[in-house]
Amino acid sequence: MSTNKKVLIIDDEEDILRLIKTVLKKEGIDHVATAATAKDGFHQFQIYHPDIVLLDIMLPDGEGYDVCKQIRNISKVPILFLSAKNEEIDKILGFAIGGDDYITKPFSPKEVAYRVKAHLRRAEYMQSETVKETKIQAGPFELNEEMAQLTKNGQEIQLKPKELGLMKVFLQNKNKVISKEQLYDSVWGEDFFGMDNTVMVHIRRLRERIEVQPSHPQYLVTVKGLGYKLVIEDA
Repeated sequence: MSTNKKVLIIDDEEDILRLIKTVLKKEGIDHVATAATAKDGFHQFQIYHPDIVLLDIMLPDGEGYDVCKQIRNISKVPILFLSAKNEEIDKILGFAIGGDDYITKPFSPKEVAYRVKAHLRRAEYMQSETVKETKIQAGPFELNEEMAQLTKNGQEIQLKPKELGLMKVFLQNKNKVISKEQLYDSVWGEDFFGMDNTVMVHIRRLRERIEVQPSHPQYLVTVKGLGYKLVIEDA
């Protein structure tokens, strides 16, 4: 099964580069770049944008640890150390500076390939979970928390921070009545006492941005004596 994932191998041993590259290709990973020095390795990382890095610790012009630190300053991609050093302190240091795995030489190329695939799956899963967490969709609305952006039918709606906070609460609790106290506690994080007007003002402003007729709201309705509700009809 082929994949479009990209692998970067940084190691000064030609035989190892060739062997791992061959095994990865057999496992369906065709996009593999290589480098034999620390300097070239980091340069390749910057221009190749790999999804995972296999990194030797002992390189001709420096240590893989330093390359790992450079990568970690700009990226969270999985980094798998390859090393002839098998002391516990070496492994601890590798993990401490940002490595995700530590494989000692000599190793089974097939095991390396399977570890690479496992880390790629995990990274892809984590990325998809992050997207799920940062995007909330209900009816015509979608809130991207990471971008602090709300869209309605694909069109961006400009909201201020507190309005975004209110919209997040409503989207997470669509078709549920939410009291002013609950809204204030969730968005302002303070005691509600005497803050009726603050909530009402922000609800009015939010309606002006998301409703076609703010005075006759279709989505953000008042439930008399109880609070507010974001009405979303299921398709």
